[in-house]
Amino acid sequence: MKQSAINTYIADAMAFFAEHHCALPRWAFWTQPDWQAQPAFAKWVKRHQMGWDLTDFGGGNFLKRGLVLFCLRNGLVGQEDSVPYAEKLMVVRPEQETPYHCHRFKQEDIINRAGGQLVIELAPSDERGQITTGSVDYRIDGIPHRCAAGTPIVLENGDSIRLEIGVYHRFYGQSNTAKVLVGEVSRVNDDLTDNLFSVPVGRFPRVERDEPPRHLLWSDLPS
Repeated sequence: MKQSAINTYIADAMAFFAEHHCALPRWAFWTQPDWQAQPAFAKWVKRHQMGWDLTDFGGGNFLKRGLVLFCLRNGLVGQEDSVPYAEKLMVVRPEQETPYHCHRFKQEDIINRAGGQLVIELAPSDERGQITTGSVDYRIDGIPHRCAAGTPIVLENGDSIRLEIGVYHRFYGQSNTAKVLVGEVSRVNDDLTDNLFSVPVGRFPRVERDEPPRHLLWSDLPS
């Protein structure tokens, strides 16, 4: 992805969060010199995989398959003195897909905070961790449900769905509706080791530096 596009999508996410009165921490707006002036904090934030995150999943078509995220808080897997939870905000555009994946460690709630409708599809995994067919049990705001694999589940504003370990899921914005402000509350998040995609993808973008970054992704923070 071009850095100019990343700059544009992060600026758009900032405006979208502000539109829905969703305030970010002060350091969400820091520029590269701000981070360079705070090397110890930059190292801490990067280790915790917090801050801005953006991906096109290696496909080169962000609007078709991509995601903008901001991780507000996160612990460390296996660290007893770390917090056991994480929280993210995401911007999902109409028909913009996050592809099928599951987690080995993380349980999570996905929440439609505001905007349009969010569609999520679930599928079970087998004993080898591979995606398979069959039915899936899930909960919407605590209410139990069951569906066949791949059934579209529409989350309206305020709805949340619990995703258990090993349950594959993909999601996207409903066509012909607005962008969706999506929240995630979960156990500790580790995007380096805990994501298992049904088809291999590139989790982090290859960046073409056609202009300087305005706000650094957590993966680009100085360490």
